[in-house]
Amino acid sequence: MTSGVPPAPGATPSPSSSSQDGGGAPHRWLLRLVVSFAFLQGAVSMARPAVSYHALELGAGARAVGVVTAAFALLPLVVAVPLGRRTDRQRCGPLLPAGVALVAAGCALAGTAPSLVLLAAWSALLGLGHLVFMIGAQSLVARQSGADRHDRNFGHFTIGGSAGQLTGPVLSGWLVGGAGAGGPGSGEHASAVALFGSCALAFCSYATLWRLEGRAPERRQRDGAETDGPPPLPVPVARILRSRGVPAGIFASLAVLSTTDVLTAYLPVVGEERGIAPGVVGLLLSLRAAASVLSRAWLTRMTARLGRQPLLVVSCSVAGLLCVLLAVPLPLWTLVLAMVVLGFCLGVGQPLTMTTVVQAAPGRARSTALALRLTGNRLGQVAAPAAAGLVAGAAGAAAPFVLLGALLLGASATAAPWRAGRRDTAGEACGAGGAGSSGSAGNAEGGAADGATGGREQPAGPTEAAGAAPEAGAVPEAGAGGAGGGDAVAAGRRGRGHACPRVTHGTRRCTDTPN
Repeated sequence: MTSGVPPAPGATPSPSSSSQDGGGAPHRWLLRLVVSFAFLQGAVSMARPAVSYHALELGAGARAVGVVTAAFALLPLVVAVPLGRRTDRQRCGPLLPAGVALVAAGCALAGTAPSLVLLAAWSALLGLGHLVFMIGAQSLVARQSGADRHDRNFGHFTIGGSAGQLTGPVLSGWLVGGAGAGGPGSGEHASAVALFGSCALAFCSYATLWRLEGRAPERRQRDGAETDGPPPLPVPVARILRSRGVPAGIFASLAVLSTTDVLTAYLPVVGEERGIAPGVVGLLLSLRAAASVLSRAWLTRMTARLGRQPLLVVSCSVAGLLCVLLAVPLPLWTLVLAMVVLGFCLGVGQPLTMTTVVQAAPGRARSTALALRLTGNRLGQVAAPAAAGLVAGAAGAAAPFVLLGALLLGASATAAPWRAGRRDTAGEACGAGGAGSSGSAGNAEGGAADGATGGREQPAGPTEAAGAAPEAGAVPEAGAGGAGGGDAVAAGRRGRGHACPRVTHGTRRCTDTPN
């Protein structure tokens, strides 16, 4: 919000005012990042089914496929948090080209793997490259977006991932299926051809990896760090994990991504058992990704209408029930419908958990919090495929889908009690004018105080606690009911299309109803 009054000396610039960082016109950096992510995710989504088919060519059974799939997440478990610490202190832009290079190398080397052991090793390298890119990209979005733009910008960012998931499996199925699927060749060693193709697709990500990151001093101010003096001590991991909303967000993200991962790995195995051609399997996975694109495009509207946390609970519950349904042999048209609805529900989870973790974590530890979330994701990607392999070996290739359903329903149940302790709806931004100055409101999702301070915690003063008028000549703080309250009302008007003329001081509740 622009005004003719200069900011107070030492005031921290609002993230919304600098959300155009990264070079170029407003939000062009985000568009370039989305395009680059689409290419990279397309390469990874093309490589993952090809790795499964390559493992089958090498004589792997359902259990061995689960082990090879789990290798994708091994290295990220070790390096995620240290990499997040580094990103909190330094630029995140260099991580993007490094991640692309590692992904391309992993794809190419996996295509030449003569044994399951080497295939698992190169799959681990592929997973490391994906993690490096994701930490850099998610930190970039968190730093260069205002708090009231996190849902929207993370939603747009994940649309790039869905676009890659839409094209990657189709290309993989076309190449692996050989002449029978209209692809090149007879199908012999076609999985290696698909892996080399994914390497080429990964290199396309470099086309838009330029001028994405803004200037470092503004970014450090926005994240709550000082521009001079000694660097602050890192926030302990235990404190980040104790932040309200972080554990629930991490577990929900783990469940959603594990479901997507195991579904990508085991649908080809189930398809082969049920006589479904590789090209059809690739089309089913792409339909799921297309539905995720649609849900992420509508994310802002759905969040404004339902609230972020209730939307997360409902989407996980529906996705869990659909996963259980997939374990039953279904007609092809029913399978298509189930995959579309499942993709819509799974598409909601990732951007919502990104916003949840970013806004709940301390401002100068956001990259570490995102790294913890990604560590949880990779832990799920290790444990879920391994457990799926054990279940598949004992009860058949479709049994892992029941396991996924239980995991998603558990995530929904874990997130539901959080609603009572933290009203995380879009309307909360309206109440942030009264509550934004409290100690916890600096972490409130959707709160206007978070948007004005870059996520830093603001101690409650006597004026805010008692609701008394400020001293004469004092400049009202953001979120203290004065100018900050006006900003909160403006944020609420942008988010839900209505203003809140009355806010009960000290509560986190909007006293008005949406128009």
